[in-house]
Amino acid sequence: MSYNFLLIVPGTNGYMSKNYITGELHMLASNVGGVLLQERNKSSITNVAEKELNLLGRHLDVLKTVKEQGPIGIIRLSQMTGQPQHMIRYSLRTLEKDGIIIPSPQGAIVTDEVHETLDTLESTLDEINTTVMKLKDKLR
Repeated sequence: MSYNFLLIVPGTNGYMSKNYITGELHMLASNVGGVLLQERNKSSITNVAEKELNLLGRHLDVLKTVKEQGPIGIIRLSQMTGQPQHMIRYSLRTLEKDGIIIPSPQGAIVTDEVHETLDTLESTLDEINTTVMKLKDKLR
């Protein structure tokens, strides 16, 4: 028997949905460090927010890896995060545009702006969390 599940893999932009035999899917999830959720009906009104949060998560995974392992190149970042190289390039461009990282001959490195940016991000996420809680209250 097969079921439709969502496989949520940390550090990825989006999810993978496919029919699998339950045991195969649990093995796949454990191999990639993922989490299984039974698939639910999604609403188009939440898709944009969900995609943007996934993108933010990927950018943070890349930033954290650069901060801890830098200087580091695209191939190694791809291997360490499990993200395809084109997604790593996009995240690096975004982080560079924001002045959080810079390229070097050995690979990407963080700038002095990283601590201030992480502090700002943390407070912004707290504000978003408060907003989400208020929205959930409206559902009741």
